[in-house]
Amino acid sequence: MPIYTRTGDAGTTALFGGKRVLKSEALVDVYGSVDELNSWVGLITSQMKETHLIKLFSEIQSDLFSVGGCLAGWKTELNMLETRVTQMEVEIDAMEKELPPLTNFILPGGSQLASQIHVVRSVCRRVERQVVALTKTQTVDPRIIKYLNRLSDLCFMLARFINKNEHAEEVVWSGIPRQKK
Repeated sequence: MPIYTRTGDAGTTALFGGKRVLKSEALVDVYGSVDELNSWVGLITSQMKETHLIKLFSEIQSDLFSVGGCLAGWKTELNMLETRVTQMEVEIDAMEKELPPLTNFILPGGSQLASQIHVVRSVCRRVERQVVALTKTQTVDPRIIKYLNRLSDLCFMLARFINKNEHAEEVVWSGIPRQKK
C-alpha cells in the first residue's frame, strides 16, 4: 500500500468517518499541532537516559495519538488521561523536591536537552490554546485540556531538573529594561 493517496492534493483531508474538510480548518490545525507535539516528545525521549522517564514519555506519545484521533472524530477511550495526569503530578512533585524554589521567572535554556524540553513545553502550550479555542465551536473532552496543561507543567519541571543534573545554569529573567526619558 503506497503512502500517498492523492486525495489531499487539492487541499482537503478526510476526518474519521470520511467527511472531507479543508486542511486549513481549525480542527485540522489542532490535531496537526498534536502530531507536532508528539514528534517533539519523541525527540526528547530519544535523548533521555532514565528508564522510568523514557517509559512515561513513550506512554505520553501513545496518549497524544489517542488525543489527536479523538479530536479528529475517532471514538476512543480517554480514561488513561486521568491516570497519566496523576503520574505526571507525582513526577513533578518528586523533581520539585530536588530543585531550589523559584522566586523569579527563568529564561528557557540551559543544556541542549533542557532547551529542547522547553520547546516541547511551549508547543504543548500552543496546542492547549488551540484546543481551548476549539471548544468554542465543538465539544471537546475537558480531560484533554487538563492533560495538556499538566504535560506542559511536567516539561517545565523536567527542563529544570535536567539542567540541575547537567550542572547547567538557569538564567533568571531580569525584567523589562526601563527606557530612559
